Amino acid sequence: MNAPDQVSWYRLHLDSSLALIVGSARNCSASSNSSFRVLLLSAMLAAFLHPGAPAQTLSSEHPDDRGQSMSGEETEANRALGSAKTSTVSSNDPPQIQDNSFLVEEAYNQAFGVVQHIQNFQRFWTSKDWVYTFTQEWPVDASPRHQLSYTLIALHSGEQPLSGAGFGDIILNYRYQVLGNGGSKAAFAPRLSVLLPTGDYRLGRGVGGVGIQGSLPLSVVMTRELVTHWNVGTTIIPNARNAVGETAATFGYNFGQSFVWLVQPRFNVLLETVFNRSQQVTAPETTQWMSDLFLSPGIRWAYNFKNGLQIVPGIAVPFGVGPSSGEKGVFLYLSFEHPYRKLPKK
Repeated sequence: MNAPDQVSWYRLHLDSSLALIVGSARNCSASSNSSFRVLLLSAMLAAFLHPGAPAQTLSSEHPDDRGQSMSGEETEANRALGSAKTSTVSSNDPPQIQDNSFLVEEAYNQAFGVVQHIQNFQRFWTSKDWVYTFTQEWPVDASPRHQLSYTLIALHSGEQPLSGAGFGDIILNYRYQVLGNGGSKAAFAPRLSVLLPTGDYRLGRGVGGVGIQGSLPLSVVMTRELVTHWNVGTTIIPNARNAVGETAATFGYNFGQSFVWLVQPRFNVLLETVFNRSQQVTAPETTQWMSDLFLSPGIRWAYNFKNGLQIVPGIAVPFGVGPSSGEKGVFLYLSFEHPYRKLPKK
């Protein structure tokens, strides 16, 4: 079994939910597949059987949910303040889910006066790897053109079962809204991230050096019921380290694409595709290319409250194809989004 590709994690899913990708996947048991189906069906039934969340709409004094990414860090609609809605939603519709993608980043910055707390947990059953991330997104100005966020990581490497779990690298993100917003047909928000090597690379919890990532997320509203998100990015780590401390410069690139079907304003179905190709340190100043390709069907649903709080749970079942064929996992998502200051009325 190959060692986990640590660089791939940070490159593939930096802003909203870090995907733990490994290149050594094989077949899972039939009981695992059955558990996935039961869990997915239960979540779908819960969303449909409880269409009336604590409040069907948010107060006009508070922002609707931006969406997630991102799903996309980061990209389906309405995250603008007050009565601002997407162009595909009428003013009488309840707030929809917009910025709550899982593996693919959306191009919607956080609405002014609103903070989002995002938690992800992902586990692969063959490799036994798991990773938990916490991301917090803050708008900088009222435009809102500028957004800052950070991601904290906890993980366990199945390749080193006796090492236990621990904290990984810290990720600092800046994103600029170049085009559009949550109310536009198209939005584009490039992101620049810095990786701080706080995780122990000897235990498979970090890349061993400072890194920089660039990402170009694009979100496009196709129809009233269909939204797509597109990602392309690259990561450079000048002094990456492997588990034995050998150092080399590594480079990688990634692509992502997702379809989001707005079945109901507060219930969506997602199909995400993520591809990552990156270098891994194998000896001093020596690297090896590794590739990962995953498809990830999932669902998400929302609970809206009159005080402006929106809670969005979600679940997905990523599975590997091509170079990652045979790997299967489960992905859990939970977002809390709420105003942190009194918002101006429009």
